[in-house]
Amino acid sequence: MAIRLNYPKLSSESYGAIIALEKTLAESPVERSIIELVKIRVSQLNGCLFCLDLHVKEARTLGERELRLYHLGFWHESKLFTEKEKAALEWAELLTKISTRGVEDKDFEKARTFFSEKELSDLTFAIGTINMWNRLGVAFRNEPGSLDQIKGVNKIGLV
Repeated sequence: MAIRLNYPKLSSESYGAIIALEKTLAESPVERSIIELVKIRVSQLNGCLFCLDLHVKEARTLGERELRLYHLGFWHESKLFTEKEKAALEWAELLTKISTRGVEDKDFEKARTFFSEKELSDLTFAIGTINMWNRLGVAFRNEPGSLDQIKGVNKIGLV
């Protein structure tokens, strides 16, 4: 499946803004492992193979265990995730599948139990950003694995 159009070139200013946002999120106090789990889960929900492929590889370079990645689609039932990770995943699902009810106070308070205001704000930006990347990937059919060398994830031997 070929990429439909070169959106980084065609919309370079918008693309650059998202890259700049990603750079600020790289400095977040939220654990990178949690951010990667969230990016993987959101990519599963949105059906973006490009992002799923990239973030599974990035998680593995951080030392993420394979079994946890297999369980990620069923994190509600799995005992392999901490309560903090589950709170992040729940928050990600709520914001990715926003319903007509929005996000209720009880959901917000549950997330606040595990994350400071700064962390929750950063986590929310990370969720919004991966949702944007997913939409670009699905719309324009980014080629899974095409960033492996640039991101340095080709060295982990998953392919």
